[in-house]
Amino acid sequence: MPSNLSKEELNDIIQWDVKNWKNAIPFWESHFDIKPGMKVLAIGERFGGISLYFALKGCNVYCSDYKISLAKAEELHKKYGVENKVTYINADMRELEFEDETFDVVVFKSVLGALSFYEDQDKAMKEMHRVLKKDGALLFAENTRATNLHSFVRRKFVKWSEGWRYTLDVDFENWKKLFSNSVSKKIGFIALFGRSEKQRNILASLDYFFRPATPKKWRYIYLGVFKK
Repeated sequence: MPSNLSKEELNDIIQWDVKNWKNAIPFWESHFDIKPGMKVLAIGERFGGISLYFALKGCNVYCSDYKISLAKAEELHKKYGVENKVTYINADMRELEFEDETFDVVVFKSVLGALSFYEDQDKAMKEMHRVLKKDGALLFAENTRATNLHSFVRRKFVKWSEGWRYTLDVDFENWKKLFSNSVSKKIGFIALFGRSEKQRNILASLDYFFRPATPKKWRYIYLGVFKK
């Protein structure tokens, strides 16, 4: 397992569709050196999973979300004894109230879609770039639109999907231009169709097996390390 994380830790960090989304961690680690003491801004952290990962790595984490309580995140961090490494704040990712070049890392997992319009997503990406230090990195894993079949299943089974703008590959190609260096990878095709975590775990194994034969444009998880 990446970073010698236990199964329980991985489940608490990733929280959903774990077998596919946990691939973000080794991908981030292989392309950016995460060091203890780094200052990290975690976006969209209602349950605090990604903040937990960075706190366990010894980073100083700002755990943020938009106008909601972060009590569940704090409860999770207390479970692991890392709450002293975390500051809890409400933040609008389109208008971050931090000075330029404040953070070594900005990180998010599946949050851009909550901004229903490309224009707002673009503002958020530019803000995250602004608050990164020189040589800092934006680390992320985001849901993409993928295929028409994925769109159909989301409309049918995901109650908030009507207001969610799933990102396109071309969006990330545009955002890469903000950064000096970038690496990315797309994974996941079948697991999204699972209706329970057990089903998703089984289907994620098939995703891994069939990945070489699956066109990238069909995959629904975009992993990125964009360096400033």
